[in-house]
Amino acid sequence: MYHNIGKTINKFDNYILFIIKKYGHNKYLDIIMPIATFAGNLGFIWIIIAIALILNKPYRVIGNSVILTLIISTIVGEGIVKHIIRRVRPCNTQDNISPQSLKPISYSFPSGHTLSSFAVAEMLSMYFAQYKFVFMSIAFLIALSRLYLYVHYPTDVIAGFIIGVLCSKVIFIILHSFW
Repeated sequence: MYHNIGKTINKFDNYILFIIKKYGHNKYLDIIMPIATFAGNLGFIWIIIAIALILNKPYRVIGNSVILTLIISTIVGEGIVKHIIRRVRPCNTQDNISPQSLKPISYSFPSGHTLSSFAVAEMLSMYFAQYKFVFMSIAFLIALSRLYLYVHYPTDVIAGFIIGVLCSKVIFIILHSFW
């Protein structure tokens, strides 16, 4: 039974990546997607936002919440889940793919860029609901870039989204139980 589920998931993942490659790739996205991925590298865009909040005294606690969310979500995704699942990335399993960014050496599942981006975007959205669309759009673009660049499977990104949002909710609840 589990073998059949795994085959079905692999078919789904490979089909979506095929569709993105066949119909989505173009010279404009070839420029935009590596930039989007770079914005997610080590939480770069989210750290910039957190620093801006920390430097603005009324928002310092929110900035610190963002940093804490980034740290915890990274530990959960990169430090724990990836090492339990140990899924090889699509760019490392197929020779005919040449990603436009360096091939990552870490495991694929879940997408760490997606996990941390949605964790922080959700945390920021809980404080600044009026900007939720902006935060989620940034996270979505970063997640999509991981598929476009062939460094993650769609299920890696879906799992990153789910785990990231759950992390932010748990962190928010814990933080607010102490305040």
